[in-house]
Amino acid sequence: MSKREAFLEATCKENVEDFLRFIQLHKDKAEPFDVEEVLQEMPREQREALWRRLASLLRDILLEFPPERWEGRGEEEDMQEEPTADSKHAVAVVDGVTLVSTVSLQVLQDDDPYSPLLEITRRLHDVLVSLPVSEAPLQNHIHALCEAWWKKGLQEKERFGRTAFFVSLQKSFILKKPVSGAEIQRVWRLHDVLLSLDYTSEENKQIIDLLLQCFHRPAHIRNDDGKRFLVFLFSWNINFIWVIHGTIKNQLEPMTTHIAEIYFRAWKKASGEFLEKIESLCIQDFMQNAIFLHRSSPVHSKVRQIVSYFHTRKDCRNVDKMLYNLYRPILWKALSAPNFEVRANSTLLFTEAFPFYDPSESNEKIDENIQKQLDTNLLDDPHPTVRSNATLGVCKILAKCWELLPPTIITDFAKKLVAELAADSSSPDVRCSVFKCLTIVLDNALSHPLLEKLLPTLKYSLHDNSEKVRIAFLDMLMKVKAVRAAKFWDVCNMDHLLARLAIDSHSVSKRIVDLLFKSFFPVNESEKEWCNRCITLIQMNPMAARKFYQFAYRHTAPTNIIKLMLAIRRVLNSCIQVDCDMTDINDSNKENSAASPALLGKDMAIVSSLLEVVVILWRSVSKALKQNEEAQKYTCAKFGSVMSKYFQAFEDERATVPLIQLASFMPPTAVPMFSCGVMSRLRRMDSGAAPTQYSQLLDCICSWGQAANILELITDWLTDSLPKKDKATSGRKVCIMETVEAKPDLALAYLEHLFSHTSTREKVLALGPKPLKQLHIVLGNWKCVFCHFCLHKHPKHASVETALSAFKHHGRLGAHLQHNVRLIALSVIRLSTLIVNISGNTGLYFLTVCRDVLLVGLGDETFRGQILHLCSLILLSEAGYLCIPAVLPILKEVANSYASEDSKEPEENQEDPTTVILGVVSNIFQKIIELLARRLRKDPEEGKQLCQSAVPGLTDFLQVAQLWDRAPLSGVFSTLFAVIVVEKRHLLQKIEHPEAVIIPESVDDMPPLSRILLSVILKSQPVTRSVLKVSFH
Repeated sequence: MSKREAFLEATCKENVEDFLRFIQLHKDKAEPFDVEEVLQEMPREQREALWRRLASLLRDILLEFPPERWEGRGEEEDMQEEPTADSKHAVAVVDGVTLVSTVSLQVLQDDDPYSPLLEITRRLHDVLVSLPVSEAPLQNHIHALCEAWWKKGLQEKERFGRTAFFVSLQKSFILKKPVSGAEIQRVWRLHDVLLSLDYTSEENKQIIDLLLQCFHRPAHIRNDDGKRFLVFLFSWNINFIWVIHGTIKNQLEPMTTHIAEIYFRAWKKASGEFLEKIESLCIQDFMQNAIFLHRSSPVHSKVRQIVSYFHTRKDCRNVDKMLYNLYRPILWKALSAPNFEVRANSTLLFTEAFPFYDPSESNEKIDENIQKQLDTNLLDDPHPTVRSNATLGVCKILAKCWELLPPTIITDFAKKLVAELAADSSSPDVRCSVFKCLTIVLDNALSHPLLEKLLPTLKYSLHDNSEKVRIAFLDMLMKVKAVRAAKFWDVCNMDHLLARLAIDSHSVSKRIVDLLFKSFFPVNESEKEWCNRCITLIQMNPMAARKFYQFAYRHTAPTNIIKLMLAIRRVLNSCIQVDCDMTDINDSNKENSAASPALLGKDMAIVSSLLEVVVILWRSVSKALKQNEEAQKYTCAKFGSVMSKYFQAFEDERATVPLIQLASFMPPTAVPMFSCGVMSRLRRMDSGAAPTQYSQLLDCICSWGQAANILELITDWLTDSLPKKDKATSGRKVCIMETVEAKPDLALAYLEHLFSHTSTREKVLALGPKPLKQLHIVLGNWKCVFCHFCLHKHPKHASVETALSAFKHHGRLGAHLQHNVRLIALSVIRLSTLIVNISGNTGLYFLTVCRDVLLVGLGDETFRGQILHLCSLILLSEAGYLCIPAVLPILKEVANSYASEDSKEPEENQEDPTTVILGVVSNIFQKIIELLARRLRKDPEEGKQLCQSAVPGLTDFLQVAQLWDRAPLSGVFSTLFAVIVVEKRHLLQKIEHPEAVIIPESVDDMPPLSRILLSVILKSQPVTRSVLKVSFH
């Protein structure tokens, strides 16, 4: 018996095991049996017989084991069980029938009757619909059969094709990459199925919903076949276009570029009525939204991106005509609309899509239209935003169409930008736009000759009062240098650049250094030339030289920085031996002039500046030196060998400062003569010494790892200067101050410096608990001095200031050591009735400690209540207004400690401790506002300074207060609103004639206190909202 006869005989229920064995042989690639070969060898009659037997086998198996039983559900209990052996057997038979049917479609001839095969496919189609999730392989095989049936174009292909398409569409959503990509590809292969579906039919509603979801699926939008499919959907049904467009608009995806490409390709492939719908319903709708949407709208930028995509494709056929026709009814009206945002948006679109023309018109008509567009006067718009956008647009047009535009128009535009808009005094944004946009024009080399003549007129823009304008101007100068349009020093000379470098902010200085780096640090030249350029820079502007070398490490390797330091060292060494006057130096060429090191002599200004440059350079590469121990040792050895000579030769005070800083970078053994005398100098320092006299010496001690020595000195001085009891007196005990050599004020000044700088504080805290605890105890002992003088009514005594300063440092050190500073502060608060009469500085010291206690979370409810009571007493005192900047942070910390816990409580209890405390906070704040207003009336200048000093604390307090949308802190915003209204009303009452009334146009036009309060309020949207909420009530 042949293979085909045996296979035919096995295709029945009685020989089903043989059938399954044949199917297994087919799947086994090592076996010679292949179903497709067998079917191809069969004559027509045998194939028909095989299909009939297959249909009979499938019918019998499905009757005996319907798909509902394949998941193993019990009859009595609705619970899922493992599939039984019979159900597995049924699945295997159905899978085998599916395989043979799929292969049969491949060998089916045009004249073959296939009604049995159609019956099989119908049954399998019904099985596919009811298959459990567990049978995914069988589902895939039946799915493939339905797809093959559609592609073959046989009877009922619409039914099977629809199912195949629907299943593929579902899988493209469910499956993950890369399988989903294959399913998207299959969806695209089956896209013609949609042409056979009725768009209006209810049974296709589920498919339509899935189709719309495709426009929000990144997998479909990014995939090439997915894009083809989405483009095709625009041509499926004309009514579906508006539905697609609405779906995309409702949720604009971040992948806007892909969406724009889909719209463009759909428009490009469309024709007739479909083309008109896409243009009018979709593209023109996006254009209108790009014009009329608020600039602050989150979707405005995405809509702009879609419209801009069409502008970038103007080189494609018919795009110019489409843009001309769609923009014509809306754009020209928008350019003259009353609303400035509409004008600004339309200006961007107009200049981006320029020129608008219909290619089908005559050349004369096109030229006429373009000339009208060029004559549109947007650069003179009354609103700065429109002028800024017009500036951007004009510069883009000049860069793109320079060779096409008439020279007169180019010159007019360039002069308008440079001569007028770059000096627009009404708006820094417009000035900034000019310089930002000129960089676009500079990309076109044809613009360089004209701009080379015009740009020097802009040199004073480097000194614009707006930082962003100065930054934009420098960015333009860097562009000029990069494209070699002109010599940047011809646009703005070196003296101006260095003057601005010396005084300007980090952002501006960084750009100036970018511009000048190669001029003053030519890395390709010799080290001697580096030194010469350095000296030249110092001669031109010493302050600028320091700034320049602060940023030098950004532009070159640490190796070059160290080489320059050593080269400067050689110059300084030569200065020790040569005595010559600096007037011999030739400074004719200020950019590249070089001063011979031998000619420096002992001009201490140059020498001091060179030493400062070495310190700046060393600090900039300190991290790199720490990572390279060998380089650090070499550098320290080189400088250490000459430091003693430098100290002897350069005795000028300005030179000594950088020399001490240099010494701090090296180990003490590298500078033995200097390091041995540092502690002696600190001991001999006068009590009233300025911080500049001892700060660097303290830095040296700490950097050398000798912080313990200075801490011991501070502890000894504070201990020795404490008042002692006189043992010679009998009977009564009198507390008197004993005269000692100790300098407690200087000790506290040293301690202030050590704790105020991160580097020194870390060194001190690293000493361990023993010396720090000893110092903490000594500082705490000074409390008795404070108590003694307060109780004996001598609050003005000099020792009180020292005691309060010691108490402040006691609290700070206690926080570092995690001591209970609150108990100490609380004991002193009890003396509040005495404290309010002492000097303002002492009160500030004390309030600072109390604020720190609150800041680290050590203040409980009792402490908060008492510190608020103290704040009230201080504010009521004669000089209490001076403590307002210190009281506001305390109010903020007290309110913040409750806001995080209680602000969400739904009900308010008048006797609740939180309500009481925050009510006190609100009352104290009201008192602060009254004091500010009273001070402004009595002494306007002092009042303004006081208000400015209170701004940081006021800003922080209002940020916390706005967290409470109810009483008691809502009274804070009532106070603010009331004082603004009262102050303005008081001002109006002084005006005698109605003509003298001036309507305020900005915050600056308001009265002094209102001006400051409003400037703080308007900085924060939540605070502004809270004030407005009070005003509405």
